[in-house]
Amino acid sequence: MEFFVRGAGRIPSPCCGKDMLVIGSKNRKSIDHSGQSKTYNIRRLRCTCCCTIHHELPDILIPYKRYEAECIESVLSNPSDHTVPADDSTLSRWHGWIHEFVDYWLGCLTSIMIRTNQGNIPLDFSSESSGTALQRIGRLAGDANGWLTRIVRPIVNINFWIHTRSAFIVQ
Repeated sequence: MEFFVRGAGRIPSPCCGKDMLVIGSKNRKSIDHSGQSKTYNIRRLRCTCCCTIHHELPDILIPYKRYEAECIESVLSNPSDHTVPADDSTLSRWHGWIHEFVDYWLGCLTSIMIRTNQGNIPLDFSSESSGTALQRIGRLAGDANGWLTRIVRPIVNINFWIHTRSAFIVQ
């Protein structure tokens, strides 16, 4: 099953905010909660100013993850009560992933809130002693369904998403 992903409006570059031009498309596969593989045809866009290339992902996809956001969120929210057809090593990697990046994501979201003058930033979410990773994220982004998409989208759209860990390792 293949879906075509197309944004309705102008999409500014996450790097510099300038216009982007469509330069092609590519297929992106994902796995849904039933284990079915889906293919999304997503647009490749190039910034007219800085020439960086970006991919237009729908909210149901997380950059560099093969399962849909709903699947990952289900496992992270309910580790012992989910129906996601993934092996234990994948589930373990997802849990490690959220614990590794929670502080970074919270910092990014706080920065975005400050930049956009969104007041009422809770002060008690930043330290590990203030709860689990999900509780800390929940204080900032809410804990209702869709919380993962609510934290990923702004971080990606402002170009704060970390693409590859190996690119940032200093030796």
